[in-house]
Amino acid sequence: MRTHVNSVGLVVRGDPALSFTYPSHIARASIDALPQSPGIYIFRAADGAALYVGKSVNLRHRVLSHLRTPEEQQMLRRTSHIDFERSGGEIGALLREAQLIRQLQPPYNQKLRRTREMCSFYLEGEAPPRLVFAGERDFAAADGLYGLYTSRAAALESLRDIVRDGGLCPAVTGLEKLARGRPCFAHQIARCRGACVGKEGAAEHAGRVLAALAPYRVHRWPYPGMVGIVEESDGLRQVQLVDRWCYLGVQPKGKRRGKPPAASFDMEVYKILARQLLAGGLQVEVFA
Repeated sequence: MRTHVNSVGLVVRGDPALSFTYPSHIARASIDALPQSPGIYIFRAADGAALYVGKSVNLRHRVLSHLRTPEEQQMLRRTSHIDFERSGGEIGALLREAQLIRQLQPPYNQKLRRTREMCSFYLEGEAPPRLVFAGERDFAAADGLYGLYTSRAAALESLRDIVRDGGLCPAVTGLEKLARGRPCFAHQIARCRGACVGKEGAAEHAGRVLAALAPYRVHRWPYPGMVGIVEESDGLRQVQLVDRWCYLGVQPKGKRRGKPPAASFDMEVYKILARQLLAGGLQVEVFA
């Protein structure tokens, strides 16, 4: 029996897609126009409403994989035509995809929203991790932040997992209240070294907290202002403008840069850019 991997990475045995016919109700011209280049694509309903936004380094290949996936028939039945925008590379496609999903809120995408509750843990010295919110602190310019969360509940759930996996003390990290002189529950079942009752020194425990949170460190914006991320593919050169971990769009061709719009920390942009940008893996123009 033959197998294939569908567009969402699922192995389907029996390969029902082999006999699949491209939907005749989707404008064929919009399919034929798709290039084998990086960019974003939008499945649209007859009234123009966006149903799904995606990105790929090869637009034609990616969209055709959707059309041959039986599991996506519900979306395809509602689709009238497919729009696309080329980009200079993968980073531009990722940034534009996130921007459009937030703006258009397509029903077949996981929705991205700017959240007023965005929060992070602030760590200082031997004090317990303290939850701070974007409304009270500039995440693009702050040090000592660990983890990015969309709500207090999500942040506390993550901290509980980190404390449990690291054998840390729930009481000392602020997750559990204690009766005076009594150890935390984790110490009673041998999952805490006793920082709550003085068996582990405060400095030693604080060092272990820092080590456990280190992979979640939030890095401040590493430039004095706006930068351009340069990408080029198949003759298209684009400069993606970013400031303070906020995507500002593509630099217009033939136009001088004016004063950049106000930028505020964007969690999705941070997730897309931080690793490569901080490692020097991107071509960057720094604007004075």
